[in-house]
Amino acid sequence: MIPPYDFTMIRWVHAFIDRPSQRFEAAALFWSTVLKWTVSPRRGERDEFATLLPPEGDAYVKLQAVGDAGGMHLDLASADVRALADRARYLGANRVSDYGGYAVLASPAGQLFCAVPWHGESRRPEPTRSVLGATSRLDQAVIDVTADQLAAEVTFWGELTGWPTHSGRSPEFTVVQQPDELPVRLLIQVVGEKEASSGHLDLACSDRTLVRAWHEQNGASVVDERPLWTVMRDPAGGVYCLTSRDPRTGRLP
Repeated sequence: MIPPYDFTMIRWVHAFIDRPSQRFEAAALFWSTVLKWTVSPRRGERDEFATLLPPEGDAYVKLQAVGDAGGMHLDLASADVRALADRARYLGANRVSDYGGYAVLASPAGQLFCAVPWHGESRRPEPTRSVLGATSRLDQAVIDVTADQLAAEVTFWGELTGWPTHSGRSPEFTVVQQPDELPVRLLIQVVGEKEASSGHLDLACSDRTLVRAWHEQNGASVVDERPLWTVMRDPAGGVYCLTSRDPRTGRLP
């Protein structure tokens, strides 16, 4: 019997930039430079983890060295990891690994995420101001699904988090809107069969052109340009997007 939902169960969200092991250092250098945050010492059994430390506020962006092409995943932090993991499985998640103190799970569409302990994080860092003057904030995780996976994935994330869901500006997007105090929201995107089972992170930008220039100066390249977002590739080969959303509110003008 699943217990009644506690809307404070998810107390913090960590966004992981997953990149191939052999390109981890390139990823760490790039992301620490464009965010203007410090890289922590590496940790883990294989030195596969590092945290990006903002000058103020609590950390929420981390790096992981992986054995494949990489992508992104989220860690959902809770004061009751077991209850969160149990609820996720009740709602349709698959258990990938269970390490006692934290659990690795996969959503109905196959997006990996972790239920991890909450360590008191509560202060969302301010947006980063680049040397070119524009501000940006890494604040959105995008999960790619096929059209037939959409309803189940939206229901799963909405019920697991307790966050409201609503349609995005474009019909292929559904937003799972986090409380203002949390640093990352979810966007579920309908894509083609060949593009599914993947995910990436987005940055909200006060001036997308200037943020793009700042990222290009530090080794990123442009993959595609759209009216409301720019698809980028970092020096480690990972794809991410710059969007025209407000870095403080996360919303489009």
